[in-house]
Amino acid sequence: MNDAVRKLANIQPAEPHYREAPNNIEAEQALLGAILVNNDAYYRVSDFLKPVHLYEPLHRKIFEVAGDIIRMGKTANPVTIKTFLPADDKVGDLTVAQYLARLAAEAVSIINAEDYGRAIYDLALRRALITIGEDMVNIAFDAPLDMPPQAQIEDTERRLFELAENGRYDGGFQSFNDAVALAIDMAGQAFERDGHLSGISTGIMSLDNKMGGLQRSDLIVLAGRPGMGKTSLATNIAYNIAASYEPEVQPDGSFKAKNGGVVGFYSLEMSAEQLATRIISEQTEVSSSKIRRGDITESDFEKLVACSQMMQKVPLFIDQTGGISIAQLSARARRLKRQRGLDCLVVDYIQLMTGSGKSGENRVQEITQITTGLKALGKELNVPIIALSQLSRQVESREDKRPQLSDLRESGSIEQDADVVLFVFREEYYVKNMEPRLSQEEQQQKDDFDKKGNGHIFISDKEEWNTWNTKLNEVKGTADVIIAKQRHGPTGTVKLAFQAEYTRFADLADPSFTAYEEH
Repeated sequence: MNDAVRKLANIQPAEPHYREAPNNIEAEQALLGAILVNNDAYYRVSDFLKPVHLYEPLHRKIFEVAGDIIRMGKTANPVTIKTFLPADDKVGDLTVAQYLARLAAEAVSIINAEDYGRAIYDLALRRALITIGEDMVNIAFDAPLDMPPQAQIEDTERRLFELAENGRYDGGFQSFNDAVALAIDMAGQAFERDGHLSGISTGIMSLDNKMGGLQRSDLIVLAGRPGMGKTSLATNIAYNIAASYEPEVQPDGSFKAKNGGVVGFYSLEMSAEQLATRIISEQTEVSSSKIRRGDITESDFEKLVACSQMMQKVPLFIDQTGGISIAQLSARARRLKRQRGLDCLVVDYIQLMTGSGKSGENRVQEITQITTGLKALGKELNVPIIALSQLSRQVESREDKRPQLSDLRESGSIEQDADVVLFVFREEYYVKNMEPRLSQEEQQQKDDFDKKGNGHIFISDKEEWNTWNTKLNEVKGTADVIIAKQRHGPTGTVKLAFQAEYTRFADLADPSFTAYEEH
């Protein structure tokens, strides 16, 4: 249809259905101009604005180069910057050098620099949202076999979380300079933090000395046979972290943990009430069995009330959903971090979780999916994840009951994905079960000695029993935490005190018991 026919028919030419991505080139020019005139303007936006947030590629390069020069303590202006930009490029009729001079000449006051920066940042987020939305729609239309709807929801949620947390979602490469800056920041924070730890303190000094605290993004597997106290140790650490939480205000108004942290606890085995009872018992030194039976005195009850009032302020959040999948766990952890903050995650325990894959997968494949998902979640949220794990029964068939890496059930992926593997081992548990039988007369004598409780030591006529009793007294009230794997430090064993009545682990008072290294 030619123009004459269109005119006669009064048909307007169709406008192309094209919408440009949200951007504001003038705001970018105004910000860059302000930075070139007064480098202080850069520090007003550098906390939140990155080169990738600018729309125009040349503006990204100018902002990046200016930032590098300013951080080196030098002056960034049109003369110093132009040598780091391509001299042959043109911006309309202007060379890059002329364009830089024009930006500086037309710069407005740096008072508005932060407002321009915020406008640029918001537009970058809108562009990123459009990209995520387009991808979501296109994938939903295509319905690829390898990405069911649930997986698409999880992927979209992950990308939205990254965008909300970091202002970007694409991941990708970062410069080595940025990585070095992060490492120096971590060292500075460790220097300022109580105990000079690079990670989050567990509240158990001898364990912290060996591990440097819990390192962010690490997957820490805590394993042991039933009855060894792995849940007790995890509960102790979780409460210690939450109880020592000390927030610090960031430049953008958000809060970050200076000491301790906000803890999320997935209790797949015990109810929230049972977990709370354990913690109250540990803190008040009132036996948890007595609390459950109601066999407590008035002073004990006052202790419980005072402890509960104090614990109400502790940022420890418990999810008691049984059989939770790795996808559900990830979604809830992201939500907790967005709403309340999150500095450490505990999962009790791996074998009670389900994978997000097909039901036909065998258990080893499912465990692989779970551990891989936990490792990825730790990196995404930048928090340490303590995941508890059962050990296989082959431990019981050996003479030496100390656990090894090969004892981890479905151990291939657990051992591979974990940054740290800790085993809880209480020799007292096994020695107690090896008590030689006494004659009826000797047993009566022993019971009489026990009832008197006057410091007398019962000595049997049987040498075997006396040897056993000596061994029991050596290991009574102690536990070994075996560091079988640690990416960032040495392996070895840490000797701790264990009070079974209160399910509490603590540092040993006897200085002769020290952690020793294997290599």
